[in-house]
Amino acid sequence: MLEFLRLSAERRIETVSIWGDEITKVGDADALAALRDYGLKVSGYNRIGPFVPECLSRAEAELERAARFGADHVFLFTGGFLEGERDLAAARQRAEVHIGSLLNMARQVGVKLALEPLHPMLAGDRALITSLTHANDLCDVLGHGIGVVVDVYHLWWDERLEVEVMRAGRAGRLLGFHVNDWLIPTRHLLADRGMMGDGVIDLPAIERMMRRAGFRGPVEVEIFSTDWWARDPAEVMDIALARCQRLFSEEPA
Repeated sequence: MLEFLRLSAERRIETVSIWGDEITKVGDADALAALRDYGLKVSGYNRIGPFVPECLSRAEAELERAARFGADHVFLFTGGFLEGERDLAAARQRAEVHIGSLLNMARQVGVKLALEPLHPMLAGDRALITSLTHANDLCDVLGHGIGVVVDVYHLWWDERLEVEVMRAGRAGRLLGFHVNDWLIPTRHLLADRGMMGDGVIDLPAIERMMRRAGFRGPVEVEIFSTDWWARDPAEVMDIALARCQRLFSEEPA
């Protein structure tokens, strides 16, 4: 994590998202000191989930930690079915109840919750919220303090994408915008995302859509890829920055 923060600061990136497990590796004090020394703001804190008892028991502590780090929002990772589950509607209802409870905690500590719909092919093991429509509907029910993150990898295919992005924008709940690309062929649904411009997603069109909807936050690069993870981090960041500067109107995070 400390190397990531240093490399970000050297490239004049002002905003980062952070992972709780990476903070744990270096310790809260050193991570906080690095953020302060480099003058970096925290957008998202990843994460609370999957929604199993041992994780939910730590949720309040994670929310308090996110608040200490000045995070704008905390990502929720529902996970998929529990062992023995088959009823998708019931599993989604279970997740929604947990989200409502977490929102009450989040309001008390002053951080927002972020719903990030994942690709439907991940519904069984990783995500019970798989569309922006579902996420928006849930936000409507739950009220203030919760919003959505648009990750192009998971949502680029959805024929309702523009309608739902605009809906989220009107409600003031667009919290984040994650970019990467969809490769053909995709060899692994989780760990074979592409660098922006290497796949088939019309990234400039989606970024313009987000801006028209009122999103004024940073473009956030999130590439889960065994190929890119194997490269030098500085090289990956430089390539990502160059691609963002070519494709988008705003600076990346």
